Amino acid sequence: MPLRPAQVNIKAVDARAVGRFWAEALGWSAYDAGVTTYVGPAGGLVRPDPTGLGIDVVPVPERKTAVKNRVHLDLATMSREHQAALVARVRDLGATPVQIGQGDVPWEVLADPEGNEFCVLEPRDVYRDAGPIAAVVVDCADPRLMARFWGEALDWTLLDATDQYAVFRSATGSGPFLEFLRTPDRKAAPDRVHLDLLPGPGHDMAAEVARARGLGATDLDLGQGDVPWVCLSDPEDHEFCVLGPH
Repeated sequence: MPLRPAQVNIKAVDARAVGRFWAEALGWSAYDAGVTTYVGPAGGLVRPDPTGLGIDVVPVPERKTAVKNRVHLDLATMSREHQAALVARVRDLGATPVQIGQGDVPWEVLADPEGNEFCVLEPRDVYRDAGPIAAVVVDCADPRLMARFWGEALDWTLLDATDQYAVFRSATGSGPFLEFLRTPDRKAAPDRVHLDLLPGPGHDMAAEVARARGLGATDLDLGQGDVPWVCLSDPEDHEFCVLGPH
C-alpha cells in the first residue's frame, strides 16, 4: 500500500513556542511529543489524524535563513470578514507580513515567529470543507514530474496535473490538499518544512522505502544518525521522511 502523509514537519529553534503559535492560529491543540511539539485537532496525538494533517515542530539549533521556504501552508477562510479576523489574530500571535514578490493578490502572505512563510487565503469554495489548513503548497520546477512521482508514492488521489500545477487530496475527499506549483526558484538551502509519511496499516516501512527509491527517491543524510525513520529526497530534492511505527 502506498505511503500516507502523516504530518507537516517544521524546524524551529524554539519548537514549543512555534508549536503554540500554530495551535492558536489553527484552533488546534499542542501536545508534548517528547523532543518535538505536535499540533493537531483536539482529542489527542494521532498520526495521521483522520480530520486534518497535523504539524510536528522539531527543535534545531540553526535559525531560518532569508531564503524562502519551498513548502508552505495555505490557511482557509470562509468569508472576507473571517480572512481579516484571522490575519489580525495571527499577527497578534506573532506573525509578520512578508514580501515574496506576490504583488497585488487577494491573499495575505505572512511568516510565523521564526520566519516560516504561510498564506491566509481569501474564501474559496474548493477549500470550504478542508479544515483550517487549505493546502500544503510545494514549489517545484516540473509539476508533471511531481505528479508522476508522488502519484505513485502516495495513496492520495491526483485531481489535476498541468504544466503549472499538480493537485492531490486524500482518497476520502477530506482534509487539506497537496499542491505542487511551478516556480522559477531552485533549492538554495536545506528544507525547513517537509512532509512526514507513514506506510499503510500492516505494511512494512523498509518495503515502502525501497519502493520510493525505485520511483526515484534518493537517500538523504542530514546527520540524523540512528533513528527509527528514513530521510529521502524526491526527484526535485524536496526532503521527506518515512516514519516507523509509533
